[in-house]
Amino acid sequence: MAKTRSVPDLWMIAATIGILAIGVVMVYSASAVAAFHDYGDSYYYVKRQVVFGALGVVAMFVTMNVDYTRWRKWAVPGLLICFGLLVIVLIPGVGVWRGGARSWLGIGSLVIQPSEFTKLAMILFLAKFLSERQNHITHFTKGLLPPLAILGAAFGLIMLQPDLGTGMVMIGASLLAIYVSGARLAHLGGLALLGVAGLGALIAAAPYRLQRITAFLDPWQDPLGAGYQSIQSLYAIGPGGLVGLGLGMSRQKYNYLPEPQTDFIFSILAEELGFIGGSLLILLFLLLIWRGMRTAITITDPFGSLLATGIVGIFAIQVLINVGVVIGMLPITGVTLPLVSYGGSSLTLLLTALGLLLNLSRYSR
Repeated sequence: MAKTRSVPDLWMIAATIGILAIGVVMVYSASAVAAFHDYGDSYYYVKRQVVFGALGVVAMFVTMNVDYTRWRKWAVPGLLICFGLLVIVLIPGVGVWRGGARSWLGIGSLVIQPSEFTKLAMILFLAKFLSERQNHITHFTKGLLPPLAILGAAFGLIMLQPDLGTGMVMIGASLLAIYVSGARLAHLGGLALLGVAGLGALIAAAPYRLQRITAFLDPWQDPLGAGYQSIQSLYAIGPGGLVGLGLGMSRQKYNYLPEPQTDFIFSILAEELGFIGGSLLILLFLLLIWRGMRTAITITDPFGSLLATGIVGIFAIQVLINVGVVIGMLPITGVTLPLVSYGGSSLTLLLTALGLLLNLSRYSR
């Protein structure tokens, strides 16, 4: 099928640059105190963020300029490689423990998180699989069950680490792509009920997850334990008010809010830049998501449309969960804020995915 290629979506590029810039500034502001205390270098985290951001931008430039249809042939091999890495990371002595999960591979501070790359690999695979079997998607056993089985296997391996947050993002974005491909709502509704029951079993099986639920409902039941992060996050957001305390003036980053440069970086942003700063960042995310969905709707290629839908789903779900956790509307899950939170694998992967989305925008009507 002939395709007319144009310039990538400039609004999407502008939103990406804006979010990245805010992320670099806030990583430095949120981490400077802890970095100086732990490493004797206030710039320790932000320097690494800039390096990974630069690598991500290079990857974004590549995926933005290589015809997206070329990635179709890598959908199956890429997912198989990710499955292999998910198995390897579980081997004692090989996988690296951090934050109560064996989710990383590497040596010392040079590590990658296979589950992050699995999110994009799964979306790429589903876009290929579903676009080639559109006539069967309304049939449960022929069309819906095979991709769900593969998705469930990947989720199971991620849960063995365990990493519920990343697994939930992958499941949510994948189900969005499956729904858009034409799956019957009755099938997905029944599966959703089973999923809720399974999630309840996962929560009940791990005491720390149950503690997070009870802390979410009432963090003051355990203010120095399970509810500590939620309370300190709200202590950061509250004093921020309309315009904030000023950039660099956060009080919660002084060892009150644990690792403020990662999951709770939005709390520090709201404390220092206030409601206006937080709203500006959310508006940039909404702009990025809107332009991404516009691409998914207007591109005529089913593979490209499903790929764009899944990538946008990853961003939208991560933003929703992270901000929901920070403001106390959702239980703590360990999901980072896209392009803003400190983290090498996540930042590089998301910029790579954005490059694919920008590539797709070249072919939208």
